[in-house]
Amino acid sequence: MALDIEKVLNNAEVLAERAPSPLARGLQGSAILKIAAEVRALRATGASVGNFTIGDFNPEIFSIPQAFKERIKSELDAGQTNYPPAVGIPELREAVRGFYADRLGLDYPEGTVQVGAGARPPIFAAFKTIIEEGDVVVYPVPTWNIRYYVYLNQAVGVPVVTQPENGFMPTAGDLLPHLPTARLIVLNSPLNPCGTVIAENLLREICEAIVAENERRMPLGERPLMLLYDQVYWQLTFEGYTHHTPVDLVPAMAEYTVLIDAISKCWAATGLRVGWAVAPPWIRGRMAPLVGHMGAWAARAEQQATAAMLNEPSEIDAFMVEFKGAVKRRLQILRDGILALKEQGLPVDCLDAQGAIYLSVRFDLEGGDEAIRRRILQEAGIALVPFTAFGYPEGTGWTRFSVGAVTERDIEDALTRLGEFLRQA
Repeated sequence: MALDIEKVLNNAEVLAERAPSPLARGLQGSAILKIAAEVRALRATGASVGNFTIGDFNPEIFSIPQAFKERIKSELDAGQTNYPPAVGIPELREAVRGFYADRLGLDYPEGTVQVGAGARPPIFAAFKTIIEEGDVVVYPVPTWNIRYYVYLNQAVGVPVVTQPENGFMPTAGDLLPHLPTARLIVLNSPLNPCGTVIAENLLREICEAIVAENERRMPLGERPLMLLYDQVYWQLTFEGYTHHTPVDLVPAMAEYTVLIDAISKCWAATGLRVGWAVAPPWIRGRMAPLVGHMGAWAARAEQQATAAMLNEPSEIDAFMVEFKGAVKRRLQILRDGILALKEQGLPVDCLDAQGAIYLSVRFDLEGGDEAIRRRILQEAGIALVPFTAFGYPEGTGWTRFSVGAVTERDIEDALTRLGEFLRQA
């Protein structure tokens, strides 16, 4: 007979307050996951909900490249199931370097690539390598989960509020007042949650300012100001827009930049967990033990298959034509529908779809952003995420629509319901 553990756990409430560390007690969960749970609960009642919340893909709509799937199976059949090196297998590290040289014009030397189980472990390891308790981390908002990494490192976060006219990207002027005290700046392009791409002139000005700040620090013996540049969505940059890296615009930034990348979004492979950082050797060398002690390496078979794909860019190109086209069509249908509602005088607007899988949509309605979100969910059957979930100020009406888990018909149906809702609202 099995032991009834529930009877033993009679001090659960007391221990929940006393046992975890203060750091664990203060860490908040994802606001997006809470919304997702609300959507599941509504669907369980039989309600029809258009789910535009998650930054993920429905595999029944967007599958990984067939060649990638076959390579993973082949590697598993070949017995590639043991521990990989903590830094990543040599074949993948070399393939990343070759792919960056070919596609981004960046010829990084050996010793600069750190592989991890998706982008998160390299991001966490980069923070742990660069940041000490009390260091200042500057990051624009809205942004993905950076504030949680700031908290986990007990750093001082300085969120910089951006404006829609700049695609919610910061300017050098936004960041300049914070540079003398900052230890790390975090940027992301194409941007989650906004689906926008940082303009070349904005990125160049920011990088020139970082280089100038480090030139000031060097003779004083001060620790350098580093840039974490998340470019996970760069292969999903749409026609008419160009992805740039800090290093290709200002080569001196190679000393101060950690590039973050992964297969998760560009190959619809979010659950396969292969990502990497490309960084100066003095950073990369300190990241490997961290990733190793976390056990946060990518599975060997997936690493081998990723390396093979990167070494056959024509296969990637063939997949991306169809995949990126399907994502862009969804975003375009959504954007065109939103703008058509705006032309009817309804209180809604949006930005252009520039990259990634997101569209920035603004609702000019009474009430707070969370109240607006709930009304749209309850009355229109549309689940979305307000920018407040990404650290943006309350009361702007800006929201994120994600199209990775919806069909074109889903979008058209949602637009019909949204129009009916706005006419009544």
